[in-house]
Amino acid sequence: MASMRFDVVTLFPEMIQQASGFGIVGRAIDNQLVDLVTWNPRDFTEDRHRTVDARPYGGGPGMVMMYQPLQDAIINAKKAGDSKARKVVYLSPQGRPLTQDLLVKTCELTQLVLVAGRYEGIDERLIEAEIDEEWSLGDYVISGGELAALVVIDAVTRLVPGALGAQESAQQDSYMNGLLDCPHYTRPELIDGKSVPSVLLSGNHAEIARWRLQQSWKNTRSKRPDLLNEMALSDEQAALLKEIKTKS
Repeated sequence: MASMRFDVVTLFPEMIQQASGFGIVGRAIDNQLVDLVTWNPRDFTEDRHRTVDARPYGGGPGMVMMYQPLQDAIINAKKAGDSKARKVVYLSPQGRPLTQDLLVKTCELTQLVLVAGRYEGIDERLIEAEIDEEWSLGDYVISGGELAALVVIDAVTRLVPGALGAQESAQQDSYMNGLLDCPHYTRPELIDGKSVPSVLLSGNHAEIARWRLQQSWKNTRSKRPDLLNEMALSDEQAALLKEIKTKS
C-alpha cells in the first residue's frame, strides 16, 4: 500500500497524469510508493453542456468555478482516501507560501487532496465548506492550479522513504536545515583552468562536511539572508557555524 495518496481535482486531468509519468514521481508511482488520482469536476455536472463555470455576481471580467460540480469532485476524492490523515488544499495566489518545512509536515499525512482552480477562482462558499488550507507558490499569478499541484506532488514525493535512490539526497536538499545547498562538482577535475576544491578530493569526510556547511552558510548569506533568522540547526551545526562566522 502506498504511503502517500495524491488526489488532484482539476479540469485538465491529462496535464497532471502526463507530467507525473516522468522522473522521481513516475518511478514512485510505478513502485507503488505513492498513488495519484485525478478528479474532473465536469464528470459531476448535471447539464448536457457539462458546465463548470459561471459569471461572478456583482459583475466584472472572467468566470468563476461553480460550487456543485467542484464540491462533488472534492467529496468523492475525500471518500476514496483516509479521513484520519487527510488535508484538502486549494492552490491559490492568496495562500500560505509553500516552504520545505510545510512539505516535511505534509509527509505525516496519508492523503493530500489538491484543488486546482481555474478562471477567476472558485466560489468562496466552497472554500469555507471544503478547503482546509490554501497554498501558494509565490506572489504571482499563473493560469491555473495544475502547475502548482505538480510542484507540490514532486516536492512531497521526494520526501517519501524509498522515492530517491539515496534518502540522504532529500535530507541534504536546500532548505532542509534552513540553509541553501552548497556547491556541487563532478568529473572532470579540471575545466577551463578551474579545479575542484581540494577538500572534496581529500577523502576527509569530517572536513568535507565542515566545508559544505560553510559553503551553505555563505550561499545563504549571499542569496537569501532572510533565511538566516529562521535556521533550525542542531547544536553541533550551530557550534560549527559560529566557528565559521568567527573566521569569515
